[in-house]
Amino acid sequence: MNNPVTFNKTMIAPCGINCGTCLAYLRDKNRCYGCLTPDQNTPKSRLYCRIKNCEQLAVTKSKFCFECKLFPCRRLKQLDKRYRTKYHLSLIQNLITLKEIGMTNHLVNEMKKWSCPNCGSTICVHRENCLVCNIDLHKSLNPHTLT
Repeated sequence: MNNPVTFNKTMIAPCGINCGTCLAYLRDKNRCYGCLTPDQNTPKSRLYCRIKNCEQLAVTKSKFCFECKLFPCRRLKQLDKRYRTKYHLSLIQNLITLKEIGMTNHLVNEMKKWSCPNCGSTICVHRENCLVCNIDLHKSLNPHTLT
């Protein structure tokens, strides 16, 4: 499962998650292809996602939560809290950064941020070790955790 780091704009979900770093995307079996990529094997969690299907989000030009008049809404705050607590990643900060620097620069930053310092594979946001070389990412110099 060697996954070199490459992301495109369809990998960035409306809530700020980079789907390319999700375990469901990185695994080989029953793979999810991201929140914005239509496919036949759509997981129910993605199909019925309240953020992705939000009426307020539907009227935004960018289709990202940062453009919503309710940003950050209760649902996004709850998801952000879970990701900050469990995975040391702020989705709200991802969205603010995306808004400030634009998609192209955000993708460049994401490729650097989510590249294993040992083998160069994509780091999974849901794991503490690289899925390919098993290096402990908390002991490495990779800056993917909150400071």
